[in-house]
Amino acid sequence: MANSHAVSLPTATGIPSGKLGMWIFLASEVMFFTGLIGAYVVLRSAPGWPGPEGHLSVPIGTTNTLILIGSSVTIVLSLAASQQEAMRLTRWWLLATILLGSSFLVIKGFEYSAKFSHHIFPSTNVFWSCYFALTGFHALHVLGGVVFNLWVLSRTLNAEVWQLQRQRLEYAGLYWHFVDIVWIFLFPLLYLI
Repeated sequence: MANSHAVSLPTATGIPSGKLGMWIFLASEVMFFTGLIGAYVVLRSAPGWPGPEGHLSVPIGTTNTLILIGSSVTIVLSLAASQQEAMRLTRWWLLATILLGSSFLVIKGFEYSAKFSHHIFPSTNVFWSCYFALTGFHALHVLGGVVFNLWVLSRTLNAEVWQLQRQRLEYAGLYWHFVDIVWIFLFPLLYLI
C-alpha cells in the first residue's frame, strides 16, 4: 500500500533521495554565498573603501554568533534524542533551536532598526550595500530554517507520521548547520576585519 509519507528511497549512490537532494540544494547555496562574499572581498580591496565607519557593534555580532553556535548544539541534541526515541527531548531541543534562531532574527531586526534610525541604508555607501545584502540574505535563510524546523516539529506530534518522516530532522539539521557556518564567515568579515 502506497503512503504519501513514505521514507525516501536510496538512490544509485546508496544515499537516501531526501538527503541527496538536501546536499545538492546546499551546494547551490554555497555557490550563492560564495559569490556574495567574493564580491564583498573584491569590493573591499578597491581603493577608497569606506568601511563601516564605526557603526557595527561587535558585542551584538558576538551575541548573534553565540546564539547560532548554541542553536547548532541544540539541533544536534534534538537529533540524538530522536535516535534514542526520546520524543519529549526531541521536541524540547528542536523548540530551543527554533527559539534561538528567532532570537537571532529579533536581534538582527533591532540592529537594522538602529542603522535606519541613524540614516544608514543600503544606499549610504558600498560597505552598507554589502552589509545589508549579506546579512539580509543570511537572515532570510535563518527564517527559512526556523520555518523548516517548525514544520519538522509539527511532524513530531503524530507518532505514525514521525516514524515515516523522522529523517527530515537530519535534513533540517544539515540546513541549520549550513546557515550557522555562513554566519561564521560573515561575522569576522563584517564585524571584525
